[in-house]
Amino acid sequence: MTLVVRRVGAEAADTVHAVVRAAFGARPPLDPPADAMAESTERIAQALAAGGGLVATLEGRAVGATLMARDDRTVWLRRFGVVPSAQRLGVAGALVAEALSIADGDEVAVVAREELPATIAFWQGHGFVETARTSPHVELRRAVPHTYPAPDADAMRGLGRVVGERVRAGDLVVLAGELGAGKTTFTQGLGAGLGVRGDVTSPTFVIARVHPSLGSGPALVHADAYRLGGIDELDDLDLDASLDEAVTVVEWGTGIAEGLADSRLEVRIARSAEAVEEGELDPRTVTVVPVGARWLGVSWP
Repeated sequence: MTLVVRRVGAEAADTVHAVVRAAFGARPPLDPPADAMAESTERIAQALAAGGGLVATLEGRAVGATLMARDDRTVWLRRFGVVPSAQRLGVAGALVAEALSIADGDEVAVVAREELPATIAFWQGHGFVETARTSPHVELRRAVPHTYPAPDADAMRGLGRVVGERVRAGDLVVLAGELGAGKTTFTQGLGAGLGVRGDVTSPTFVIARVHPSLGSGPALVHADAYRLGGIDELDDLDLDASLDEAVTVVEWGTGIAEGLADSRLEVRIARSAEAVEEGELDPRTVTVVPVGARWLGVSWP
């Protein structure tokens, strides 16, 4: 089956209205009742005109939808639903992924009902964390990934500096990218933004290096997980800095370093999709993925 998620406007009001009624009409009775069933096509059209929305289709049939509403740097997902016949087919997850990819802000937020623990668990499983609760409503949020171009090494260092100016003691940054992608170059910029001592070079031959702060800020622990048997070995190294008091950057850390902290910053570096002629620059794209409550409220360019 072909699943397609597309952005829509007021022209899709009838479609979204039908999905909302089918999805919310199949939910168990709530007290007080959810007001989604009282939505009119006209009000949905107004919401779509103001903030847009998403419609998911399977083999051309509309099976999922959500409204999107911008509030400062937060994008709210409203009337998020999947028709009963298409549940457990990945439709809801595809809607979330698309919303995160197009959200024009720093956070995506939803409101769920506390009487529906499976719904809350769904959002938590997609990286959302509870930020407020006023019975019977539960607010959940997730920081939005941001993708930046890095046409050359200077741009890569500049992006690293952006991250370095936003991290603090105890933060974990996990770098992913193929050999030569620019992970160490990125870390050089991060170290500059953090204000640490010493030249940042690849930690491949020493497993980990500690760069003390030039001021009162945290040190930088720069580690290479490629040669570690497990991330627990970081704690066994005789480092001159506590990981709780330093900013830890782990190259090749995907699948290994995540256990160090509930919140982390994943930085994924990839060669740009466009063709590059021989002798020209080898551009990259850098995707910064904030994970966990720590990164809520952090603004990105």
